[in-house]
Amino acid sequence: MASIASIQLTSGPNIQANLLEVSKYLEEISKGKSKLVVLPENFAFMPENDVSFVTNAEVEGSGPIQEFIVESAVKYKIWIIAGTIPLKTKNPNKVTSSTLVFDDKGQIVARYDKIHLFDVQLPNSDESYNESEVFEHGKNLKIIETPVGIIGLAICYDLRFPELFRLLHSSDVEIIVLPSAFTEQTGKVHWEPLVKSRAIENLCYMVTSCQDGYHISGRQTHGNSMIVNPWGQIMSKIESGSGFIESEINHKQLTSIREKFPVLKHITLVGNK
Repeated sequence: MASIASIQLTSGPNIQANLLEVSKYLEEISKGKSKLVVLPENFAFMPENDVSFVTNAEVEGSGPIQEFIVESAVKYKIWIIAGTIPLKTKNPNKVTSSTLVFDDKGQIVARYDKIHLFDVQLPNSDESYNESEVFEHGKNLKIIETPVGIIGLAICYDLRFPELFRLLHSSDVEIIVLPSAFTEQTGKVHWEPLVKSRAIENLCYMVTSCQDGYHISGRQTHGNSMIVNPWGQIMSKIESGSGFIESEINHKQLTSIREKFPVLKHITLVGNK
């Protein structure tokens, strides 16, 4: 069985400081069995305001954040799913929130741009977000074969849209990876039920990698990075603070559950006459 790791952080606006912390955890993880590690949304950069994502955006394939990931993947001989990195677009005032997947040779082998942007006013709160002011919507799903299995990619707010996850399942996805910076207010009520639901609905592993705590922007994130198996059981979890978790991906169990409990083959859509 292959193992996978997930890192949890409380990132700030200092890119070098954030990457130094990531490096510390990557070194520890490299001493174990994990063949792939997941980083949180905005792992390298959580600024005071979203406009700073534009000024610190990189071009795919170059820039200090990506150079760090390339060097780390090669040094530790491990695949890295690099949370999200702001990448430049044709519009100079907007970026994409992009997950890049690096293999153990430091090559970019996949990219997913966040599809669902967090434009909300939180109930009973002055807290609001409008990601579409700075970010462009992604347009395509991404599935990739890795040493730990077939992975589908999603990011944070995508979690609330089961249709996206059903489309990933149609490509025989075994594991869904979700970097996140879920807010504390919504996360304390919705996070765990949503993560477990996506695992149960699609009989797949869910691997989440989260931001946790207070950030310079005033945002408080929920943490609770977890690895959930296809039966909806939490295999590993870190509630608060920085650190990492690991878990084995049991493909025999995954296949057995899908064969004995074939709900995915029983999907019947009834339309209006």
